[in-house]
Amino acid sequence: MDTLTKYLAVAGGGALGAMLRYYISLSGLSRTAALFPTATFVINITGSFIIGFFLTLVTERIPINPHLRLAVAVGFVGAYTTFSTFEYETARLVEGKDFLYAFLYVVLSFTVGFAAVWLGIVTAREVEHVPVTSHGAYERFEDQVRVNDLAQGDGTDRDLQIADDQKAGVDSTRGPER
Repeated sequence: MDTLTKYLAVAGGGALGAMLRYYISLSGLSRTAALFPTATFVINITGSFIIGFFLTLVTERIPINPHLRLAVAVGFVGAYTTFSTFEYETARLVEGKDFLYAFLYVVLSFTVGFAAVWLGIVTAREVEHVPVTSHGAYERFEDQVRVNDLAQGDGTDRDLQIADDQKAGVDSTRGPER
């Protein structure tokens, strides 16, 4: 049942992210610079900020339900950001021989997107009054997750093999036949 809940959390977050992405793509941003894909650029930059801010807060300072974490980080941001669209639009710019715009789009998306992720991390730490360079809390969180998450514990590979064997109708829990 927990697996279904996780999928539903991702689906719910994804639906909201996809709707917001569609709304922004229809906004005036798509018409501000006809040759430059401004709406997609803004979506990728704000998505970069959101994931940097959100994941920093929830991994370092604010414990939240893992399903909500999935809904926002995987569902919402995953559906909201548009990397595949970014790649396609870059290819179309190159194909149309708009090399300057293609170059600017790639370089600006990468550099400003990275800056937005970093700004999200710094802002989240500032809001929670944590030193900007604090990565130890994140590592402690990851260690705690591994200990508490059975899917990441010792024997996971064995458990996955047993599950696969059961689907195939093989009983691998009895050991080799004699």
